[in-house]
Amino acid sequence: MDTRELTCINCPMGCRITVVMEGAEILSVTGNNCKRGEIYAKTEVTAPVRTVTTTIKVNGGTHDRVSCKTKEPIPKDKIFEVMDVINRSVCEAPVRTGDILIPDCAGTGIPIVATKGVDNI
Repeated sequence: MDTRELTCINCPMGCRITVVMEGAEILSVTGNNCKRGEIYAKTEVTAPVRTVTTTIKVNGGTHDRVSCKTKEPIPKDKIFEVMDVINRSVCEAPVRTGDILIPDCAGTGIPIVATKGVDNI
């Protein structure tokens, strides 16, 4: 039997959650104060995901970079691949909030979207 201790990151409460597993099977989840904590813990021990937030270089804009994020969480083990693609990418101004800057980042099927706008110079 394997026991994993986690701190839930879904809300400011930061519940200390204990997950007991037998191989890949989850036997129990305790310590969470809401259903979201249970879902987080189960996902974290079986297939952890993260939302990546960063910036992408902009050509011809009033700012050199635009803030962006993955539209959905990506597998945690893909973070460095995603960041490599983003760091090599450049977009052209104008950029609007919600624009898709990279349609399928690093083969995840998840797009990178702008979280801010940048106007033309």
